[in-house]
Amino acid sequence: MIQEIARAKLNLALHVRHRRPDGYHALETLFAFVRDGDLLALSDAEEDSFAITGPFAATLLAEGDNLVTRARDRFRAVFPDQRPCAIRLDKQLPVASGIGGGSADAAAALRAMATRANVPHDHPDLLACADGLGSDVPACLLSRTAVGRGRGEELMPVDGLAGTPVLLVNPGVGVSTAAVFGRWDGVDRGAIGSGDMLEVARSGRNDLEPPARSLAPVIDSVLTALNEQSGTRLVRMSGSGATCFALFDEEEARATAAAAIQKAQPGWWCLETTLV
Repeated sequence: MIQEIARAKLNLALHVRHRRPDGYHALETLFAFVRDGDLLALSDAEEDSFAITGPFAATLLAEGDNLVTRARDRFRAVFPDQRPCAIRLDKQLPVASGIGGGSADAAAALRAMATRANVPHDHPDLLACADGLGSDVPACLLSRTAVGRGRGEELMPVDGLAGTPVLLVNPGVGVSTAAVFGRWDGVDRGAIGSGDMLEVARSGRNDLEPPARSLAPVIDSVLTALNEQSGTRLVRMSGSGATCFALFDEEEARATAAAAIQKAQPGWWCLETTLV
């Protein structure tokens, strides 16, 4: 059995520069990844199968099409003569939440398939597979801090903030990425910075936050709750929402914040983790 963690993705900053002629948006983003995520397991089998377990399995099953099976099939199209396999996905991350759940799952499937086929994880054709599955999948295949440009697929790895305590909070509301981009005001507010990663993140912004907040006003409450906590270094919404996060100075401050938010909002999803 081959196991891969589909780590949750954070956008420490996300600048939308303009809409491209091909319909995509030109982005500049600072990707970071956390220790925790979904867990994907792949094993040999007589015939293909795919199963989903975990607290968010029902939501994902209701969507029908799944990026994991698409990743499996795309890998086989590029690297033929692969044996059948059984894939099980333990879905721990909320769906449509701005932390790359589906993209991370697809990337984990590609890594698992590549491991079984003895294909290096940095093989150009594997990277092309990832790019064809979605804009965030190449970053999730890498799963390390990087500046992303283009649609997000042009990656430049950078030294990150490994070990930084993080608290992720989702209010239980799914937000459509297409709808959020559709409400972006079209204003280019400038490029992402360079240098120290924390300062780059702090001086940056998430241009999708205002449209996401207009679609899901509860995001305001999540950001307010995080900003009220002590010991935060950065508070921001990730991706197109609705998950928000806070970076903390110390684990104790993170734990205190998590306890306070869970007491006030027991229906919200919280994850105490660290950057990798």
